[in-house]
Amino acid sequence: MNLGELRPAKGSRRAPKRKGRGIGSGLGKTAGRGHKGQHSRNTVRPGFEGGQTPLHKRLPQQRGFKNARFKKEFAIVNLERLAQVFEAGAEVTPEILLERRIVRDLKDGIKILGEGEMPHPLTVRAHSFSKSAEEKLRAAGGTAEVI
Repeated sequence: MNLGELRPAKGSRRAPKRKGRGIGSGLGKTAGRGHKGQHSRNTVRPGFEGGQTPLHKRLPQQRGFKNARFKKEFAIVNLERLAQVFEAGAEVTPEILLERRIVRDLKDGIKILGEGEMPHPLTVRAHSFSKSAEEKLRAAGGTAEVI
């Protein structure tokens, strides 16, 4: 068998309907579109719902800008979790968090949130901090360094 001899399986391909080719074809003259009206003239605009209020007008108007394409997604860690895992004076980096399985995936960086109490000082290096997390870290005598 050669490439030139390849053919689709019998019955798997069907000839297209030849519209507008005379009365005998069964789809002559109006080509299956009926008489007059917007459907026969091919003028139904996208989103037209036959006079019913279209979907884009029924939904509330959304204002503003969503940076979905370039949005940064952070892996989130709470202070409470850091206090449980690390002893006083320890240095916390994204690599250590990955190693200890506190975070499974770094995504676009680590963000430290201020949930829970911070009983002892830690040196935390992360990509982002919430205000409350920074305040609690500093109050405990630790440092918050943005990478």
